[in-house]
Amino acid sequence: MVVARKSVKLIVAGGFGTGKTTFVGSVSEISPLTTEENITEASVGVDDIRGIEGKRSTTVALDFGRITITDDIVLYLFGTPGQDRFWFMWDELSQGAIGAVVLVDTRRLDASFPAIDYFEQRQIPFVAAVNKFYGECPYDEDEIRNALKLRQDAPLMWCDARDRDSSAVTLIRLVEHAMAQLPVETWSTV
Repeated sequence: MVVARKSVKLIVAGGFGTGKTTFVGSVSEISPLTTEENITEASVGVDDIRGIEGKRSTTVALDFGRITITDDIVLYLFGTPGQDRFWFMWDELSQGAIGAVVLVDTRRLDASFPAIDYFEQRQIPFVAAVNKFYGECPYDEDEIRNALKLRQDAPLMWCDARDRDSSAVTLIRLVEHAMAQLPVETWSTV
């Protein structure tokens, strides 16, 4: 018996250095495709490395991962590059996506504003996920929500992009949120 597969496209976005590549790699069932390149002197004065001075590589195109949910449902993850000079790729990467995870680094909240604005303007459902990659978060949910100016209907959660289970819970919450935004009659096509 041949099973017709349904694919679901999800985006993993956020500012430079928020953990997008790590997130995709932690949860993907395949070795993720990455386009990591070493950060060179050419990026000095161009890329804002404030708070992430130890970062040595960066995504220059996309990250790609896959998760098979059932024989007939597969999630495809596309990680965006974080620097504003690569934002022109976001429209192509986001085409056909049902939703996005916006990773947030509380040391650099302003790096998350463009991603949140992007998905809000295009009415693509998203969850904001505070990446505890660097330890405990010193802010509570209300403080972060207010700082990011998140709408009340936009889910905010905590995750650790290094941890498979944490990343999976984040994706489950995203899919639930995205499905709640879609008309019921479209569920069978997703």
